Amino acid sequence: MSDRPAPTTAICTADATSITIRGESLVDDLIGKLSFTEMILFQMLGKKPTRSQTVLLDAVLVTLMEHGFTPSAIVTRLIYDSAPEALQSAVAAGLLGVGSTFVGTMEGCAVLIDEMLAAPEGVQARAAAIAMRFRAERRPLHGFGHPYHKPDDPRPARLFELAAGEGVPGRHITALKTLSIEVDRVYGRHITINATGAIAAVLGEIGVPQVVMRGIAVISRCAGLVGHILEERERPTARHIWETVEHGIAYVAPPSAGGSAAG
Repeated sequence: MSDRPAPTTAICTADATSITIRGESLVDDLIGKLSFTEMILFQMLGKKPTRSQTVLLDAVLVTLMEHGFTPSAIVTRLIYDSAPEALQSAVAAGLLGVGSTFVGTMEGCAVLIDEMLAAPEGVQARAAAIAMRFRAERRPLHGFGHPYHKPDDPRPARLFELAAGEGVPGRHITALKTLSIEVDRVYGRHITINATGAIAAVLGEIGVPQVVMRGIAVISRCAGLVGHILEERERPTARHIWETVEHGIAYVAPPSAGGSAAG
């Protein structure tokens, strides 16, 4: 027999007449009394959320839901066209694109914010060191830059405004803004804080751990992809996308093709 303690869960249990989630009755205490946003926080963190947590998570979910024809939406539409009987497969395919390039980059930015907040030399000094490190290594700086929104992404300002109105402590947001100042100084030009950078700071303010922040993007993006599937049924694009790629990418034979064999 193993000496390891038996595993347990504190999330959910059920019997013949009841379902209990985090110590509360699903039927008597949660259905009709908690919104979906409140339930996300309650199920995840194990306690009823405050108004500020609910308002800010709701704002984050709205911010992340739709990004147009990005790879995740394109993949979802193509897979739905291939297997319309399996809507869940199309959504799952699109969710695989929530990563370190699109949608899920708040995770990387949150790591930097946590690093600044824990730095013994202080936030400003560590922010300068981070900016210099990333520039020297020529690595993408998660939470900064945008191909279209220049000079500034409009979404962070709105999220920070909401956070200030809710009276959150502001440590994570202040750290991110400090990093922004140092990034501009070190790079010698203005680089906007983008939406996922702002979201990393806002989620930190309401107590969402960095290790599951990308999961918030998954939850929101899931709803957005369902919307793309419904539009794909009504205004199909998948075949056009397929044909565009098929006709737009030319075949180029390898140099050895068609050559005579040595003899």
